[in-house]
Amino acid sequence: MASETFVRLAFPIPVEDTFWYRVGDGSSPSVGMRVEAPLGRRKKATGYVVEIRQLPAVLDAATAIREFSVPPEKLRNTIRTVDSEPLFDEEALELATWLASMYHCALGEALSAMLPTARRERDTATDEFDEIEVARHALVLTEGQRAAIEGILQSEQLWSYLYGPTGTGKTEVFLQLAERTLAEGRSVLYLVPEIALTRQVEQDVRARFGERCAIIHSRLSPGRKLAEWRRIQRGEARMVVGARSAVFAPLHDLGLVIIDEEHDTGYKSGTTPRYHARQVAMYLTRRANARLVMGSATPSLEAWHACKTGAVRRFDLSARPGGGAFPSIHIVDMRECTDIIAPELAQALRDAKAAGRQSILFLNRRGFARTLVCDTCGADLLCRHCSVPLTYHKRTGRLVCHYCGFHEPVPTICPSCGSLDMHWASFGTERVEETLAASFPGFTFARLDTDTASRKGAMEQTLSDFAHGSIDVLVGTQMVAKGLNFPGVRVVGILMADQGLAIPDFRASERVFSLLVQVAGRAGRHRPDGEVYIQTRKPDSDIIRLAASGDVAGFLEKEIERRRQLAFPPHGRLCRLVLRSRFEVAVQQAADVLDKAARRLLHELNSRTIDIFGPAECPLGMIADNYRMHLLLRSSSFATLQAYVHALRHSVQLPDSVYLEIDVDPQNML
Repeated sequence: MASETFVRLAFPIPVEDTFWYRVGDGSSPSVGMRVEAPLGRRKKATGYVVEIRQLPAVLDAATAIREFSVPPEKLRNTIRTVDSEPLFDEEALELATWLASMYHCALGEALSAMLPTARRERDTATDEFDEIEVARHALVLTEGQRAAIEGILQSEQLWSYLYGPTGTGKTEVFLQLAERTLAEGRSVLYLVPEIALTRQVEQDVRARFGERCAIIHSRLSPGRKLAEWRRIQRGEARMVVGARSAVFAPLHDLGLVIIDEEHDTGYKSGTTPRYHARQVAMYLTRRANARLVMGSATPSLEAWHACKTGAVRRFDLSARPGGGAFPSIHIVDMRECTDIIAPELAQALRDAKAAGRQSILFLNRRGFARTLVCDTCGADLLCRHCSVPLTYHKRTGRLVCHYCGFHEPVPTICPSCGSLDMHWASFGTERVEETLAASFPGFTFARLDTDTASRKGAMEQTLSDFAHGSIDVLVGTQMVAKGLNFPGVRVVGILMADQGLAIPDFRASERVFSLLVQVAGRAGRHRPDGEVYIQTRKPDSDIIRLAASGDVAGFLEKEIERRRQLAFPPHGRLCRLVLRSRFEVAVQQAADVLDKAARRLLHELNSRTIDIFGPAECPLGMIADNYRMHLLLRSSSFATLQAYVHALRHSVQLPDSVYLEIDVDPQNML
């Protein structure tokens, strides 16, 4: 009897079901390939083959129902097979299954997050970026670096942490560990949180390992990304450098995963599945019996706690090997100062210029001004689609929402009361750049933020120019805050250092502290004359003072104790359930339904280890015309929490107009 091929497809949609199809195009797809097929009312959708069966061409009803749970007339034909070779293998399918279970999403959504999406591959021989050359010094390892390398390699514990102030040579330890791992014939994954860091690390890696290295990050074109993916699959690249999504690279015989700047929230995905690269790396290294080495000058509280409990072994670095010294740090009280740049910082910029040195000014806010405020009625100009103020961008002459992208011309009168008496509130990097140009004649400036970096090649060119010394002062947001190593930098100015402390998020203090320490670490990396000026209206804040003194351990211990009192991470685990809808009444009703279902299930389970907070409106109650409410679940037992969330998902039915986001271990509470 003639046989026919049937494939089970997982689609990247928020539906847990997978669907069986007849292969109707005469092709022979394999597990791991993409296939186009009709889906519901859609004439064509792309799914991933997760299973194949050979069955008789003429199916009787009993066989079809037994094999596919549907009668034969319900089986539809595929349209075409997209790939000539699989994108993923059984190990990757196993990872996707774990990802879907861990982060409560559909298998197709997990696979979609893991895989490149290009239709065609692109030749990788040409590079999209210009070279960024950074001055390199003769390599002499410190005693701490040597001890860390040997300790990590000889330890029976697979998970290690490399802790040390900025500039103490963590990158060199990572690279030497990579070299030793590659010499063993095993593969290496090197993760960094920022694309700018990806490029600088790539320079070091390519110089040392040549074409054995592949690069994976979001700024690559889809075709280039797929081509790199294929190189890794074929074993041509044994080392991968990249940002968050590179954790899914199809490396063979994984031997080492490096997570640089482990504390960075960029490792947490903001879309479904809301995975954390650190958690995925832990799963991968446990499965492959590979080493995991994390590192930061400001470890996350979770990592610091894991080191204290012995789950992760910590190695400390203390000396700067490049000939630099830790900078002198000055807290500048801005309560009586109306200038954007305080006089003492302005003088330091001039002194650095006179000495042939460079400066960095950091402000975690782009644009010219935060918003327009009416002096008559006090109204802010809010985005009509989000519950956030619009930011004024002078270069384009428009007010822009940094959440949904909405923009509009600057009004001449207050939309609320008609007053002409309006002023710009606060300031952003664009205004800082303008102020510098007016106040510092003869200086060369550049700005690096999301606005300037959106132009192709602009970020790489700016960093290259700064590395070569042709820019005196670099103004930027978080893009200049971490990991970048420029020997010419003498002065770092941090503007509005306290602005993140008022955010209604229990992680706000940790983020502000980490950012201040990381930015300060850009100064004095190769010469012992670095200076840092922290401008703040809260000079007595414990967080500001601990950051200024570089007391990382003191801050972490204090913050861990505060979290212990709240039973928040790392002393408990959280899961955030966010409901969003274009209809305010619908999301309110859905929140009530979800809350009642959650409390009913808790009563049925008779569990006292789970706490429910809410429902409440999210701090950002509307984004992109979607009203938002959330519930927060807390438990001391992660297994109990996961089982509870899984049961809750299947016990509640929400209307189609409401979407439920499940965020395990949330990093952002807004």
